[in-house]
Amino acid sequence: MASKIRVVLRPVKSIVVRFCPFESNVESTRKFLGCINHKKIQATNRNCEVTADVRHDGSEPLVDVMFADGERLIMKGANLTTIEMLTALGSRCNAKELMEEQKSKKKSP
Repeated sequence: MASKIRVVLRPVKSIVVRFCPFESNVESTRKFLGCINHKKIQATNRNCEVTADVRHDGSEPLVDVMFADGERLIMKGANLTTIEMLTALGSRCNAKELMEEQKSKKKSP
């Protein structure tokens, strides 16, 4: 199901997945963490640090993505599905890669 979504972590510096496992709305966030830790996705950027922050405080499930250019993407997992989170991350990463390609083409005529 989620394997059809292509995520390339090349522009990502770190990902923090934060959730309380005893809440009822954390399933999609836990599945997202499992997908991001898959060896094929991890192979796209070995320097990307993926951290699971498991808390027992009733906090809202959250995915905090820090890109290499300093931009952040914060996804609140309570109201998102795993596919929606993977799609959002994948589209943001693809857009950043396109921008990098365009910059490199302009620099080398």
